Amino acid sequence: MQLNRLKRREFITLLGGAVASPLAARAQQSSKKLPTVGILGAATPLSWSHWVAAFVQRLSELGWTEGRTVAIEYRWAEGHTERFPEIAAEFVRMNVDVIVTAANGVLPAKRASSTIPIVFVVANDPVGTGLVESLARPRGNATGLSIQSSDLAGKRLELLREVTPGLRRLAILTNVDYAGAVLETGEVQDAAHALGLEVEVLEFRRAQDIAPALDKLGGSAQGLYLPSEAIVFANRARIATLAQDARLVTITVVRDYVEAGNLLSYGPNYVALFQRTAEYVDKILRGTKPGDIPVEQPTKFELTVNLKTAKALGLTIPESFLVRADEVIE
Repeated sequence: MQLNRLKRREFITLLGGAVASPLAARAQQSSKKLPTVGILGAATPLSWSHWVAAFVQRLSELGWTEGRTVAIEYRWAEGHTERFPEIAAEFVRMNVDVIVTAANGVLPAKRASSTIPIVFVVANDPVGTGLVESLARPRGNATGLSIQSSDLAGKRLELLREVTPGLRRLAILTNVDYAGAVLETGEVQDAAHALGLEVEVLEFRRAQDIAPALDKLGGSAQGLYLPSEAIVFANRARIATLAQDARLVTITVVRDYVEAGNLLSYGPNYVALFQRTAEYVDKILRGTKPGDIPVEQPTKFELTVNLKTAKALGLTIPESFLVRADEVIE
């Protein structure tokens, strides 16, 4: 009888240990820091919302569920590029595992840390601007997606001239503090000269410089090229209004500019770029070094047209042009 009681006591003790162990393990696991992704957004949460949703959804498909298996910290510069170093430094203090950003945000992130992996969603010329050593072997702590293509500037100007046969003079709105925009401007200038167009570069550094820069034109240009960068993106609707007032036909890289009232865009699908960025982050969180992941370039480009803007400018877009468009906004 005493032996049976002893055995039962031992059994209960063992059972209690078996129950306690997984509880303790779960408690330990829950207290463990989740892998953390820091998103350094160049614009506002609203303007990036559909892109971030695509990123988060793709991460989830790859096994990284926000709040359960991965933490995501969001910070927004809202078009103020001077905030980038401050946000990057905050991510370094938080010891995030990966920083995701775009365009102007990449160099401040690299200056803040040479060890935290950085994935750029878009970069105009990652080699020329010093983000990576080469596309095939980035080395360093950054990799991502490039929207650079040697013939894209010429293609955009051909599209612009197709809807504006009288195009003779082109203005380019350029943030001279962003190396990627400066390099893109050079490509546009070369393409414009090859097409026999005169070019005027409108330089700016801050959002408040944009309106005075456009005012300098005084009606001398018919077209306006908008390089892809954070300040221009954050002010895309205002630029569309200013351009319409000045009777300027605009073309750019990103569809969202056209949705905001600019006329044309020709470039990669940004939703797809953010989805692909999630795949880069997945590889890094699983142990691959960013310097070993090649920089990719998009192979598919989309043409978007805003018909409402065309009508406001008194333009008739040829039907042959519209049928080639991937999206027509009315």
